[in-house]
Amino acid sequence: MPTNRETVQAAYQAFHERDVDALLATLDADVDWVHPDGMVAYGLGGTKKGHAGVKDFLAHVPTVLGGMRLEPQEIIESGDRVVVLGVRQVTSLSGRTETLRFVHSWTLRDGKATRMEDIFDTALFHRLIES
Repeated sequence: MPTNRETVQAAYQAFHERDVDALLATLDADVDWVHPDGMVAYGLGGTKKGHAGVKDFLAHVPTVLGGMRLEPQEIIESGDRVVVLGVRQVTSLSGRTETLRFVHSWTLRDGKATRMEDIFDTALFHRLIES
């Protein structure tokens, strides 16, 4: 069984490769996929549940953003928790790209992520989406 750190790293690799099946393989079937409530206006906020919720979320992202690339910079592991500090290159539908910081808090059990919470400055994200 992979370590929690390896599972999280595999999730980022899958996201980078746009491989939804590989991403889902790192997630528990009942995963909580959590984004700030401040993103609800764009259909990107709140908690999505399970693989179906994650797939729906990922399918919706291109309707509000032109692209996104995650760049984990530091990974901190403690027991069943892995926290990732990083930046993301986000491109608006109009083609403007900004670098935004993020914190991802992952909770894992039995080699799968049971919760992923994305924490970021929603005001900056709003301005980019609306540009």
